[in-house]
Amino acid sequence: MPRILSAWPDAVINLAVMLVMVAVIFQYNKILGIMACLAWGLLCWFAHVRRKDREKRFKEYAENVIGNFNDMMYYAMTKLPEGIIIVDEEQRLQWCNSIMQDFAEVIPQQGMDVEEFWEGLLPEEILTPEPPEGEYRVKSLRHRTLEDGTVEEFYRYFLVKYRHLQANPDYSRMIVLFAHEITLYEDLKVEYAQSRTALVYVQIDNYDEVTQGLNEAEKTSLMLSASEILEEWVQSLSGFMRRVSSDLFLVLLEHRALNTAIEQKFIVLDKVRQLVNKHQLQVTLSMGAAIAEKPSDEQSMSELDVKAQAGLDLALARGGDQVAVNIGDKMQFFGGRAKAIERNTRVKARVMSHSIRDTIAAADEVFIMGHTREDYDAFGAAVGVMLMARQLNKPVHIVLSNWLDSIEKVISLLKKDEAYKDLFVSANDVTISTSLEPLLVVVDTFIPHLVAAPQLLNRIEKIIVIDHHRRSENTIKNTAITYLEPGSSSTCEMVTELLMYFDEKIKIGKLAATAIYSGIVVDTKNFSVQAGARTFEAAAYLRRSGADPVVVNYLFKSDFETTVSLAKTKAQSEYYEGGLVVSYIEHLIPNVQAIAGQAADGLLRVEDVRMTIILFQMKDDTVGISARSAGDLNVQVIMEQFGGGGHQNVAGAQVKNVPILELKKSVVEAARKYIAETDKPTTKRD
Repeated sequence: MPRILSAWPDAVINLAVMLVMVAVIFQYNKILGIMACLAWGLLCWFAHVRRKDREKRFKEYAENVIGNFNDMMYYAMTKLPEGIIIVDEEQRLQWCNSIMQDFAEVIPQQGMDVEEFWEGLLPEEILTPEPPEGEYRVKSLRHRTLEDGTVEEFYRYFLVKYRHLQANPDYSRMIVLFAHEITLYEDLKVEYAQSRTALVYVQIDNYDEVTQGLNEAEKTSLMLSASEILEEWVQSLSGFMRRVSSDLFLVLLEHRALNTAIEQKFIVLDKVRQLVNKHQLQVTLSMGAAIAEKPSDEQSMSELDVKAQAGLDLALARGGDQVAVNIGDKMQFFGGRAKAIERNTRVKARVMSHSIRDTIAAADEVFIMGHTREDYDAFGAAVGVMLMARQLNKPVHIVLSNWLDSIEKVISLLKKDEAYKDLFVSANDVTISTSLEPLLVVVDTFIPHLVAAPQLLNRIEKIIVIDHHRRSENTIKNTAITYLEPGSSSTCEMVTELLMYFDEKIKIGKLAATAIYSGIVVDTKNFSVQAGARTFEAAAYLRRSGADPVVVNYLFKSDFETTVSLAKTKAQSEYYEGGLVVSYIEHLIPNVQAIAGQAADGLLRVEDVRMTIILFQMKDDTVGISARSAGDLNVQVIMEQFGGGGHQNVAGAQVKNVPILELKKSVVEAARKYIAETDKPTTKRD
């Protein structure tokens, strides 16, 4: 045994000390000294025997370990279920064990570039010596030949640990990789994610309308047909469905089934839409679906219920006939082809009018604003809300943006009247006085960054939103009242109905009635688009209140330069298959937004044109988009792809830092893709 490992020197020292003590005892008592001497001798003998035994056992241990060390090292390097590979700085193979040969699709050879036998094994970030060690995951595509001779692709997953090695400066740096296959774990993780539950609420969104005037047999037959289509769709996805009420269903799907439904663009919407009642009114569905995005995300049924219900509410607020899918708090929309249905009853308008009246009555001061670059609908609606506030003797201000090209004429007319003195304030100059309960009313938009003065959204707690556009995910939060009616032709129509129920003694006046009336005229294209019975009733109410069509006609007249620009815009338009017409205004010109809207409206009157899109330069870094539809296409869903929104027939967007011609290509591509998907024939039921 090596001296450094022996305990014998320590034992000798201890025995020597004990011998001295025995000698001292012998001097005082010989008998005790003799007994101590005998005990010391026995202790020496025991220590000698123990030393011999330890030397023998250590010798056997050393011979056994050293004798098998090479075999153990060989087994560890070649037989363990973990691939080991050594590469140099040039990413060339220096050595690998046999398991690594099984992991790679091509048998590796010494000196071969790593990418030749295992593509993607060495990511760029590990080639630098910082950090000197770590781990990462590798997803590798593999191929195998089946019994029928076909080649199947599949993936294998590996956890790879690495370490940079350099014994001394005289040797080149090496990278040692240890790969462990985790395919079963990854497959299990994918299976878990795909099998997670998605909660879906399905509602027949126009149940009252399609069943109105039907007897019980006809109503039962129509709803049974809709239920059969839904049941067939759910069964095709291996899901579960139960009816909650006469027009509401609860559906449970696996994540993989929800993905299939998304890939199919929720074809069940088209199938149900083919059902019509005896009055030729289509049946339409709306859905709200929710599921956690990642397997690690916590998911409780109560949370899914809230998100799915919120998705259904959002789909209904956007006009129905569509699906709102909440995946990991990110909303996606599908469908939205059918027109928003105009409600025949004004019950909601009456209830909202009373709620808005109570809210205004509780306020100390009222601020009203529409979207930036106000049009006649936004301005007219603001004037209507102003009348409500004045009827309750509340201080009121209409906040205007810095771009008023489209409504300069009507503002000039109102400013000439002493009754409207100090009514208008600029978005840059607006200040909130010492009012304890200020109220903000937003009209004709619900998107925060599009309002005339976004800073007011943070400075005023109580907010009312009145709008006719289809709702999107990006909306003003924490509103006291939100009144959205996608079936209405305009926000001015909605405000007019609110005025009808607000106060019987309210006096509108000629100028205010004309301003509101002009908003309806603009958004309905002179009562030719989206104009229902309630639209004409609202217009008649305004006419009785003094609205002057002659003044409206004056407001819409354009000057010579605007007429020329409008003609140029139409002249350079391009027609695309499917009824799409696109044009653009490349240079900054006065009144450009109004010109773009008029060009889009004018081109829509051309035969076989179903959608028009005009791009225009608003500022040096901003391009505006104005989109119109003849009714069978939904331009809102296209504009949402570019950060905008609007109505099914009228929508727009503003895009920054993208050249107008480059943006035009993207818009054309998105529009043509949407038209192709919309025109794709659907399988009809027998």
